[in-house]
Amino acid sequence: MDHGDVVPIAELLDERRYLLDVAYWMLGNRGEAECVVDETYRRWYGLSDAGREQITAPRSWLAKTAGGICLGRLVLPGRGAGGRAGGRGGGRRTRAADGEGPWAVVEGEVSRALLDALDSVSPAERAAFVLNDVFGMTSGAIADIVGRTEAECAELAHRVRRGLRAQRSLPTTPERHDSLARAVRDACAAEDAALLASLLSPDATAFFDGGGKVRALAGPVHGSRRVAHSLLTLLADRPRTTLATHSVNGRTGLVVRYDRQVAAVISLDIADRHIAQVWVTLNPDKLDAWNHTPETGGSGSGRSPAHRGDGWS
Repeated sequence: MDHGDVVPIAELLDERRYLLDVAYWMLGNRGEAECVVDETYRRWYGLSDAGREQITAPRSWLAKTAGGICLGRLVLPGRGAGGRAGGRGGGRRTRAADGEGPWAVVEGEVSRALLDALDSVSPAERAAFVLNDVFGMTSGAIADIVGRTEAECAELAHRVRRGLRAQRSLPTTPERHDSLARAVRDACAAEDAALLASLLSPDATAFFDGGGKVRALAGPVHGSRRVAHSLLTLLADRPRTTLATHSVNGRTGLVVRYDRQVAAVISLDIADRHIAQVWVTLNPDKLDAWNHTPETGGSGSGRSPAHRGDGWS
């Protein structure tokens, strides 16, 4: 977005919407999110002409700036563990009052339950998780915003991920978990969106971790139908794409291969006999171990096969 060029209106609105999403996920408050985005643009136009010209990726600069402002607000004295000020209601109206404005869309897509769960984590944990799992920012950008090393940020995000799974997942037998994973595989094989949606909780959430290395979805997908559609879209282009059940971190999950290379690993969290959360790892760095073992490219680090057959191609 060179300051001297005319930018298409669609690009301008998409950029602002993206920044609002970042701020809303970070703070959970629409009023504060709008203030953050306004301050972000003030800082952009506060730069000299030469300073702006040196920024080769304006959107990334804006996102990084917005993230830093949000983190500063999260750590202000008087906030709770999750950093929110003034309780849940501050600055937020109902969707009916919002009409057809952008916030009606944003609040409709963001899982209220997930945002509420993030209230219990520290500001640094929230920032690391949101920027990594929700927006897929690069590890270097996240480290700059949070003020920790890349390894520390990865650990912060992992702790939040583990906590969310503990909150949403209910104890289930290995047999039940295995049965649901197989059912998901079969529904995907049949390209049956209705069947796949029936296996998911109505408020199911899918996360797509591309790590900034592939063009994964920029945010989570909510709702059984939308999650089912996103998974079927991801697994399209058969027969070069194959799917099989496989042990993922000690529980039955799914491994996706494209031309025999592991391209995605999917883990499933179960609550109330349905799948509550779907975690799709697409980051090539995280898949490296899966592609460098004798059997499949991926049974290292405790990821031994749950069973070998029953894939589709």
